[in-house]
Amino acid sequence: MASPAFWEDNRRAQSLVQERSELTRVVGRWRELSVKAEELRLLWEMAVEEGDESIAPEIEDGLRRLRNSLEEFELKVILSGVHDKKDAIVSIHPGAGGTESQDWAQMLVRMYLRWAERAGFKAEVVDLLPGEEAGIKSATMEVGGEYAYGYLKGETGVHRLVRISPFDASRRRHTSFASVSVIPEVEDVEVVVKDEDLRIDVFRSSGPGGQGVNTADSAVRITHLPSGIVVQCQNERSQLRNRDTALRILRARLYQVYEKKQREELAELAGEKKEIAFGSQIRSYTFHPYQLIKDHRTGLEVGNVEAVMDGEIDPFIRAYLL
Repeated sequence: MASPAFWEDNRRAQSLVQERSELTRVVGRWRELSVKAEELRLLWEMAVEEGDESIAPEIEDGLRRLRNSLEEFELKVILSGVHDKKDAIVSIHPGAGGTESQDWAQMLVRMYLRWAERAGFKAEVVDLLPGEEAGIKSATMEVGGEYAYGYLKGETGVHRLVRISPFDASRRRHTSFASVSVIPEVEDVEVVVKDEDLRIDVFRSSGPGGQGVNTADSAVRITHLPSGIVVQCQNERSQLRNRDTALRILRARLYQVYEKKQREELAELAGEKKEIAFGSQIRSYTFHPYQLIKDHRTGLEVGNVEAVMDGEIDPFIRAYLL
């Protein structure tokens, strides 16, 4: 940074300044935790030498706080990938199972929205195609906040549900599947999209809406002709805002495709493509005959089904990252 030519390449210079700032923050936090650990050690040694048990609760409380701080710090160090700090785009699609799977996909949408609310992230459904009877045929959400993609990237894969179907008059047990895809939102400068490569269609929003949402051609569908990628957005009343959101998601998906082709180490962005059916799930949610949610990659099992479906998925996220 002290070099006279440092700022000649402004973009590279800003990137290095940001990298240095992040490294400084990490090292500074490590030193803070080291000092706290040393202070607790000295306090413990003093208590042992003097035979003073009265400060044991203070030491135990200090250790508990230090452990929590270390776990939080550990996650931040792990989330040091190129895209981990970025916003996330989450897409959910039902698989085998018809209406039952469409209802399951909608339950997953709610789960991630509740998790984002609990974690302090801003989440917004930018496109949602409702099912004929119940549930959804597809949904796309934007989750904004620091490390949103880093936390959510492990959710990519097939999620399996076993329950007594509310849509079955015979009350039989059904198995349903839905796929979750998580990609990072990229800056405009990283992907150049030519106007001649796009076909932009406008149409009237579908599903339940409000004043003006379903009465005007405000929804936007963008097709990238060279790749065949199709993106649509219909949550805003403004056609321009829907177009901007759709373009942002398109850039993210194009960047994902590019990186999968160019860099094998970034294949994790989309996860392994699997059929949305038996034997391909990353996590199973069993509501009947017993209640258990199991992650097949980490082996973590949680019995509180209601809490998980209400957004408490941090144990699964943490187990995957660690």
